[in-house]
Amino acid sequence: MRVLGIETSCDETGVALYDSERGLLADALYSQIALHAEFGGVVPELASRDHIRKTLPLVRRVLEEADLPADAIGGVAYTAGPGLMGALLVGAAISRSLAFGWNVPAVAVHHMEGHLLAPMLDADPPAYPFVALLVSGGHTMLVQVDGIGRYRVLGESLDDAAGEAFDKTAKLLQLGYPGGPAVAKLAEKGDPARYHFPRPMTDRPGLDFSFSGLKTFTLNTWQASDGSEQAKADIACAFEDAVVDTLAIKCRRALEQTGLARLVIAGGVSANRKLRERLSRVGEKHHVRVYYPRFEFCTDNGAMIAFAGCQRLMAGQHEELGFGARPRWALESLPPLSS
Repeated sequence: MRVLGIETSCDETGVALYDSERGLLADALYSQIALHAEFGGVVPELASRDHIRKTLPLVRRVLEEADLPADAIGGVAYTAGPGLMGALLVGAAISRSLAFGWNVPAVAVHHMEGHLLAPMLDADPPAYPFVALLVSGGHTMLVQVDGIGRYRVLGESLDDAAGEAFDKTAKLLQLGYPGGPAVAKLAEKGDPARYHFPRPMTDRPGLDFSFSGLKTFTLNTWQASDGSEQAKADIACAFEDAVVDTLAIKCRRALEQTGLARLVIAGGVSANRKLRERLSRVGEKHHVRVYYPRFEFCTDNGAMIAFAGCQRLMAGQHEELGFGARPRWALESLPPLSS
């Protein structure tokens, strides 16, 4: 089955074509970073308008790259949530219209399920069950995954997600947008011994996260510093270390709690080099195999939506003629696929 996947949940327009037998045939991505950079963050109305401009040209590009006509498509998958309401509705309306015009089924995909399944696009995907750390600009959660749609949330952020904390820290340090890569790049010049930031919620049991206090600690440290470029780099280094350590500690706890020996890291922050190094050491020490998506599939993309949608369409799931969006959507509410 060939499925067209469309992702428009935030500030990236992703389109991809996935074949259940041949794998990923083509994918294309347009980032709105330049559009939102001058505002220091995503402006929802601008994001929606840009998705309107970019989605159909990307669909044509993907079909051309795959050298396939539209009537070769067997289904359309689109991100229906979580995300920005306007941006989601753009993708949903276009996707449902294409499916209607082509007379093929359409399926709504949960954005975080897409991230969670992104490592399945690799040649050596993880087997079920596994623990997944989903870490992005909008979400930070640990999930036990027993199969597609068989999810149990073990812990999640009670306030800011890790990626959001990176963005806010970059803003207070005047590093620009997007914040994660900017903080990580500056942290490479920092002295890791100068500052030690707290590792929030690691001094108590449980698998939930909280990064808002760490953001405040970073602000207070910056205001008390000499304001030099070196101090800024040292603070970025300390902040990144604190986030990475916190995520690693919670992952280790989740693996111990579940008794599982496979760990999947997905979402935009999974591209962070220091996080990958730290979790690789956790894996080696505790005899756990760690899986990541390819770097191009860490951020929002159409390939993960096409893959996830293909699995659900092949299981007989599809949407009725209408369409909608769910800016908030519990991962555990998704129906499981039959074994």
